[in-house]
Amino acid sequence: QLQLVESGGGLVQPGGSLRLSCAASGFTLDSYAVAWFRQAPGKERGGVSCISNIDNTNYADFVKGRFTISRDNAKNTVYLQMNSLEHEDTAVYYCAADGSWSTVVSGSCTLDTLDGMNYWGKGTLVTVSS
Repeated sequence: QLQLVESGGGLVQPGGSLRLSCAASGFTLDSYAVAWFRQAPGKERGGVSCISNIDNTNYADFVKGRFTISRDNAKNTVYLQMNSLEHEDTAVYYCAADGSWSTVVSGSCTLDTLDGMNYWGKGTLVTVSS
């Protein structure tokens, strides 16, 4: 079965850290751009960070310097290390994979759209609260 599965969410205090994982099964992630999106209650889903097939990365302004995206192709997994977490980071975090020809050839990734993703995970909840 072709799928993405997120894990690593949970309850953390402000200032704390979490590492989210996005594991693929049924296909290999190394030829895909992978993005993390998040959706807070009552808000639209928006981009957080992405990593291209050649490890170029993008970050939303509100996470720059706090979050780091990386991939381990041997484990077929992409990670999102989240440090200095804030109440505003509370959301369901989703990973998505884009293996379109244009994305792969460009070696880039984008947070501008949710469209064009080949696979989505079901999400993992991150709650930042004291």
